[in-house]
Amino acid sequence: MRNKKQYDKINRKAFKLDRGGSCLMSLQTTYQLNNGTEIPAIGLGVYKAEPGKEVYEAVKSALEIGYRHIDTASLYANEADVGKAIRDSGVPREEIFVTTKVWNDEQGYEETKEAFNRSLARLEMDYVDLYLVHWPVPGKFTETYRALEDIYQEGRAKAIGVSNFLPHHLEELLQSAKITPAVNQVELHPELQQIETQDYCKKHGILVEAWAPLGKASYFNHPTLMKLSSKYKKTPAQIIIRWQFQSGIITIPKSVRRERQMENVNIFDFELTDNDIKDIELMNLEKRIGMHPDEFDYGV
Repeated sequence: MRNKKQYDKINRKAFKLDRGGSCLMSLQTTYQLNNGTEIPAIGLGVYKAEPGKEVYEAVKSALEIGYRHIDTASLYANEADVGKAIRDSGVPREEIFVTTKVWNDEQGYEETKEAFNRSLARLEMDYVDLYLVHWPVPGKFTETYRALEDIYQEGRAKAIGVSNFLPHHLEELLQSAKITPAVNQVELHPELQQIETQDYCKKHGILVEAWAPLGKASYFNHPTLMKLSSKYKKTPAQIIIRWQFQSGIITIPKSVRRERQMENVNIFDFELTDNDIKDIELMNLEKRIGMHPDEFDYGV
């Protein structure tokens, strides 16, 4: 099993022990980033959650259930409602991990600083917990990341990182970066496991975070998922999220429905075996749902 040592190392510290001495994992389980910041292992993604009531109610619901990690972005146009839901939730701000991202047409050193200020203003927050470069815009992402480093040094982002970066993007970035990214958020699910990117990130102490972690439910009828669902009496989504959790991958499944939010995190009462995980790893086709970072139309 590829990530068992990483899983053991990360989760030994994160797990709590119940009175019987067994591992009690929950939505409060965290992984430690390379700067010591703790990030909840599972969060709520709000991509394509409509601004206004839909995203507001989704975030409020998730926080009521026990989520403590919310992932948004400038592109999503819903930062203001995410911030309002957090303020109205009654949960102290310091208990919630908030991620946002700088979009492609905002990249560049000065432009990114201005974009970050706009994000903070929309969120009505003094800081975010994680700020990411959303995509590796050619000719701009190194200067963009330099702005993130300044924002981090100012204490306005508790951690910084990147999204959709392949090893060659990271290699270029690390030639000039003073601070190693804490996170690389990439499309990752059973049919796109990004093995090379995972290995590179592990080597450099960068945690991998999965967007589209359920593959948009496009292969829930896969024989492996059906077999494991029957074995554990769990849904295919729960099997996938549990696999990511045990692999040390941060995951942010998106749902605006309370029942689905609850279902997605009902994964702490079972554990996949090494053979189960090997079976899921064999599903890998390196097949993308979203755009390949080297083929994305950056408009530059």
